[in-house]
Amino acid sequence: MKNNLKYVITLGLCTVFSVSCQRDLLSPTPQTVVTDASAFDTPSRILNQVQSLYGALKSGQFYGGRYIVYGDIRGEDFINVTTNLVTSSDVWNNNPTNSATAVVNLWAQAYYTINICNIFLDGMAAKGSSVVGSALAANYIAEAKLIRALCYYSLLQYYARPYADGNGSKPGVPMRLTGIKGAGFSDLARGTVAEGYTQILKDLNDAEAGLPLNYSTATLNTTRAHRNTAIALKTRVYLSMQQYDKVITEANKIVSATAPFTAATGVAHALQANIATVFTNYTTTESILSLPMSATSGDNPGTQNQLGFYFYNNGSVGSAEFSMNASGIIANTNWSSTDKRRGFIYTNSTTGKMYLSKYASPSPYTDFPIVIRYAEVLLNLAEAKVRVSNTVDAQAVALLSAVRNRSDAAITYTTASFATAADLLSAIMLERRIEFVGEGMRNGDLMRLLQTIPAKGSAAAKAPSDIGYIWPISNTELSLNKLCTDN
Repeated sequence: MKNNLKYVITLGLCTVFSVSCQRDLLSPTPQTVVTDASAFDTPSRILNQVQSLYGALKSGQFYGGRYIVYGDIRGEDFINVTTNLVTSSDVWNNNPTNSATAVVNLWAQAYYTINICNIFLDGMAAKGSSVVGSALAANYIAEAKLIRALCYYSLLQYYARPYADGNGSKPGVPMRLTGIKGAGFSDLARGTVAEGYTQILKDLNDAEAGLPLNYSTATLNTTRAHRNTAIALKTRVYLSMQQYDKVITEANKIVSATAPFTAATGVAHALQANIATVFTNYTTTESILSLPMSATSGDNPGTQNQLGFYFYNNGSVGSAEFSMNASGIIANTNWSSTDKRRGFIYTNSTTGKMYLSKYASPSPYTDFPIVIRYAEVLLNLAEAKVRVSNTVDAQAVALLSAVRNRSDAAITYTTASFATAADLLSAIMLERRIEFVGEGMRNGDLMRLLQTIPAKGSAAAKAPSDIGYIWPISNTELSLNKLCTDN
C-alpha cells in the first residue's frame, strides 16, 4: 500500500505526463511517456493530461467504486455478508482506524487526483494556455477546477465534521492548491470546514464560467464536465451547507419552473421515462456526469472495487459483499410493490438474500459509476424550496411527484397530499433513499442534517457525538505531515 504523500509525489508526474486516453472514453491507458519540460508543448499532450484527471477520479479507490460504496454501507440499508476488512466491513460497522484500507486509500487517491489537477493548472498558467489558445484553455482549466472541487468536497464528507456542526468552524482538511513534484512539501495544517467549502465553491464558480455549454456527442456530454455539471454540483454543495436559498438559485438555472422539468440551456437534462434506462444506457441526458469504464486493462475499477462486486450476487455477477437490509428501505410500506425501482432488488434463490442489481455488468464490471444525475438536482431543489418557505410548496410537490411518478405511475402527488411542510420534507427524504440507493448518497444525507447513523444488523447506531461518526485522518498523512492533527 502506498502512503499518501509518497503516492502523490511519486505517481503524480508519472500519470500526468504519461497518460494517453481514448478520446471519447477517457481511458487512462499509458501510450507514451514525455518529460515534465515538454508536457505542455502540444495540444494533444495537453488534452491527454485533461483526460488523465478523469482517469484518476474514476479509480476504483475513488468514484470508480469505493467512494460510492462507502456512502451507502455507512447507512442502514445494507448488511455486511463477508465480514472482510479488505472489502470494508469496518466501514459498515462505522469503526475504521487510521490505518484502515478505506481511510488510507481514499485519502491517498483523492489527494493524488488533487495533485495532478494542481500540476495541470500550474502548467497551463506557465505555458499550456498559449499552446491551445484562450478558449480551449479556459475549458481545460475549468475541468481541472471542477474535479479538484469534487475531490475536496468528497474528503470533507468523511474526514471532517458536517458544516452544520459549528457553521463550518471545525477542522477540515489540508487545502493543497499548488502541484507537488518532489519531497519537502508535506507539512500543511488543516483548514476549517468553511474554508474548504469556500475553495470548493470558488472552483465550481470558476468552472461554470469556463466550461462549454455542451460537447459534440452524448458520450462527451456525460463523461466530461460542462457548464451544467458545475451548476448541478453546486446544488449538492449548498445543500450540504444548509444554504438552501443558494440551492434554489443554482437549480433554477437548469430546472424549468413547471413539469416536465428540463434544462433550458446547455445540455438538455431531463428525467428518462424509465429509471432502468439510466443503468443500461449510460449517456442519456439524465446523467450529468458519469465515469466511463471499458474492458480494456486499467480502464475499469479493478479487483474488489467494483460496484457490482459489492452490491450484487446472482451467481455470475457480484461477490455478495453486502446484501439489502430486510429492515431497511426495502421494508418501507410507502415504497409500493409496483414501483419500477423494486425491479433493482434481486433475491438470490440459493441464499434467500436480497441484492441490488443497478450494476449488473459482469466482470470486469464496466457499469458507468454516476457522480451526479438530474433526478438529484430535482430533489435538491424540492427540499430547498420547502426548507426555505416552511410550506407545502407547489413546485416542490411537483418535483417530488415527477421523480416518484416516473417509477410508480399510480402516484401523482398534489399539495393536498401533505398536511404540513414536515410531511412533505419526510416524503422528499424518503424519495432520496429510494431513488439513490446504491449511488452513495445516504451517508451525506444523514451527516449534513447531523442525524444519527441508524443501527443495522450487528452494527450499533452512531450519534453525531460518537467516535466513528466521521473517519480518523489517514495515518500516512499524520506520519508525513507534522502540522496535521487527527480527528
